[in-house]
Amino acid sequence: MVLSKPVNIFYGLIGAYLQQLYYSPLKTKAITSCIIGALGNVVSQKLSGVKQLNEDSILAFALFGLLFGGPVPHYFYTYIQLFVKHPLGILLIERLIYTPCFQALALYLLAIFEGKTHQVAYAQMQKLYLPTLMANLKYLTLFHYINIRYVPPMLRVLIVNLINFVWIIYVANKRAKASKEK
Repeated sequence: MVLSKPVNIFYGLIGAYLQQLYYSPLKTKAITSCIIGALGNVVSQKLSGVKQLNEDSILAFALFGLLFGGPVPHYFYTYIQLFVKHPLGILLIERLIYTPCFQALALYLLAIFEGKTHQVAYAQMQKLYLPTLMANLKYLTLFHYINIRYVPPMLRVLIVNLINFVWIIYVANKRAKASKEK
């Protein structure tokens, strides 16, 4: 059964991931977010046709994922459940309070992690914030509702990270275009 070996490897990886998620959820989510952030940025750069990868940008997305992209959603989804039980209430808080704050934080810190000054990071955040936030609310709300409504709480950050993989490609392209315009 040669064809079953890749399936067994896949199931083994999922089992190992779930075990790590159970025993060390914060660390597992942070590392997963770090990897997804870096991969999303690499894919974005490859899709845009760059000849040489911008390592500062890859590192910025990886660091942001490790320090904020995994831990912040972990705590948000852990504690929101204590205060709000209805999925629609969680979605409204997530979309109207959490997302705008997290989006601003992400845009600013990505620029800082790339080595830009506060003034440059702030100017870039101001330029990209509203269009990026509006696109996020417009295109990702349904996916976040499905995540909140149907995905077990233990796996929500993983699903958010998978959604964010596509979102990272979008944000990285927007940031690259904004950098080229300067």
